[in-house]
Amino acid sequence: MSTPTSPAAPAGLRPVRRALLSVSDKTGLADLARALAEGGAEIVSTGSTAAHLRDEGLSVTEVAAVTGHPEILGGRVKTLHPRIHGGILGRPDDPGHAAEMAAQGIVPFDLVAVTLYPFEQALAAGAEPAELVEQIDVGGPAMIRAAAKNHDTVAVLTEPADYPALIGDLRTHGGTTAAFRRAMAAKAFGRTAAYDGAIAAWFAEALQTPPVWHMAAGRLARPLRYGENPHQRAALYLSGDPGGLAAVEPVGGKPLSFNNVLDADAAWECLAEFRDEPACVIVKHANPCGVAVGGCLTDAHARALACDPASAFGGIVALSRPLDRAAAEAVTALFTEVMIAPDADEEARAVFARKPNLRLLLAGEPPDPTRPGLLWRQVGGGFLAGDRDGGRILPQDWRLVTRRAPTEEELRDLWLAWRVVKHVRSNAIVLAAGGATVGVGAGQMSRVDAVRMAVWKLQGRSTPPEGAVVMASDAFFPFPDSLEAAAAAGVTAVVQPGGSVRDEAVTEAADRLGLAMLTTGMRHFRH
Repeated sequence: MSTPTSPAAPAGLRPVRRALLSVSDKTGLADLARALAEGGAEIVSTGSTAAHLRDEGLSVTEVAAVTGHPEILGGRVKTLHPRIHGGILGRPDDPGHAAEMAAQGIVPFDLVAVTLYPFEQALAAGAEPAELVEQIDVGGPAMIRAAAKNHDTVAVLTEPADYPALIGDLRTHGGTTAAFRRAMAAKAFGRTAAYDGAIAAWFAEALQTPPVWHMAAGRLARPLRYGENPHQRAALYLSGDPGGLAAVEPVGGKPLSFNNVLDADAAWECLAEFRDEPACVIVKHANPCGVAVGGCLTDAHARALACDPASAFGGIVALSRPLDRAAAEAVTALFTEVMIAPDADEEARAVFARKPNLRLLLAGEPPDPTRPGLLWRQVGGGFLAGDRDGGRILPQDWRLVTRRAPTEEELRDLWLAWRVVKHVRSNAIVLAAGGATVGVGAGQMSRVDAVRMAVWKLQGRSTPPEGAVVMASDAFFPFPDSLEAAAAAGVTAVVQPGGSVRDEAVTEAADRLGLAMLTTGMRHFRH
């Protein structure tokens, strides 16, 4: 009869005899400290953290008692001392380190828990520059990096979300495992890199110059179902863009894939252009294939769907108002991958609950389409960083270049088409009539082909458009051929940026064709 054996201890298990806690975020701190105290660990801490723990009835050794020096300069200098950093960076298993540490009165730390000064939160809240400077942590990143470097013997925690795992290991194994310390070290270097990146980006924005070093930092939101294709991995990260879709968790449906997120973002950003009215945007492969405004959501959805119902199959639908049952029934009548709206009432949610594969995102109010921000694109060997396209030229600032002016109805639809064309892949053409798109030509190598594609969509409609058809172009017309193709299909008015060396010839063609044409002076390429 065999004798039962206890499970082997995890690899690299190390007890926590001494811990350094210095946190700006006190969430979960008392629970962490109690678990450490239960295991017999000495807790060393800085001013406000020590005071918080004492208020919780815990015994704490002040950092000043370890260093023999009080905090100075209003707390700017407190942990930058050899007895602190030597205790973090020293390797007790190295005889040379051990002898030197003993000679200098340096006691090793087995755990360092630090949450940084809230610079990112202060920046998001619009703090003044002087306050932001005070929120730049110096000692915190130094301790985090030191502990992460020495992760063979020291565990480092950088946020309260890490505490439960540490507490679990302490109570189950009596210490930290090598795998845990390595995982926390990797996270720690990412945290300090993102923190420094946010500070560097703030300085660069204030200086209005491209920084010499740039980084794209983000926090993991969730792994995605798969990447651009099923054999590729992907994950979604949060960058802190106010109003962005990345932080929104699906209410129901399958997990999102890489392409789902890209398409949903394209739909939500386009919808933001119409956030002041009941509107619907339908996107397929990152391009709007139908956009409309209406008296209610179901009306807007029906008119957007009529633009290109074949492309809308399996697409993304975004609505600018909270969902009611009628809108939910309308959207779910056609296969849809993702539905986005500010909110949904209980009846609408019940409708979506019957569609287990449809992802429902309730994203709050659509963002400001003119908000500032950065656009990132990866290229081989590097990346591009540039301002997001928040430019907006209102119709009252457009320039009439033809003899005929547009009617009020044409101008209304030109304004709709102009807001949509900004979100269509270039070369881009949008046809609109009666408050809805009626044809979209996207991603063509020549502008006249984009016109022909939009006209083909227009001519394939099952019902004729309501009223006159107008056209928006994301960039200037290099030749009159695009206007000629549009006029032959019944287009009556055009808006475009202007700026071609052949503007005069294009305007002459518009006059000859009886078109009204306005220029904006602003291009909206979307590559």
